[in-house]
Amino acid sequence: MQMSIREIITALHGMGWGGLVLLAFSGALVEIYRLCTPERSAPLTSVEHKRLRAYLIVMAVVAWGAVLSGAYVVYPWYRARPTAVVTDYAEYAQRSLVANPTTAGWHNLGMEWKEHVAWFVPIAITMVAYVFTRLGADLAKHRQVRNTVLAFTVAAFFAAGIAGTLGALINKKAPVQGGAIVTLSGENK
Repeated sequence: MQMSIREIITALHGMGWGGLVLLAFSGALVEIYRLCTPERSAPLTSVEHKRLRAYLIVMAVVAWGAVLSGAYVVYPWYRARPTAVVTDYAEYAQRSLVANPTTAGWHNLGMEWKEHVAWFVPIAITMVAYVFTRLGADLAKHRQVRNTVLAFTVAAFFAAGIAGTLGALINKKAPVQGGAIVTLSGENK
């Protein structure tokens, strides 16, 4: 079993960073929803507040890792332009999609949408972490701010899901390839 360096880095971007972001949303959504419910009997303890603050900050860092690795490492490989003499676009993901009318939509709609919606995720989660860090226990006193924080968390979760799904589907149609080959198992030929 072999993969190119670019395929490995693309997998780490999507399944590593992106997967961690999506997993982290489960904890963030549960905890922020818990803060927003009127039946919450007691405010967060000091330890709970510190844990949630650290969780949200780490989540924002991971979200930035996903977006920055996609935008500045994987995306340039995806958009690479072949020279005029190249007729086989196998190693040029964007070109292989737009060259065929039946797959052009994956780039024209899918990738164009993905590359923009993905940036919303780290921006929104950074805002959520900042508001939670700044207001701390006082967040319980501000219902509208709590609900806005919850709404941004939910919107960021859906944006991350859309970006991840489109990224996986696009990579299935036109994988980012190239670079040195790494043998993961089996004989090295």
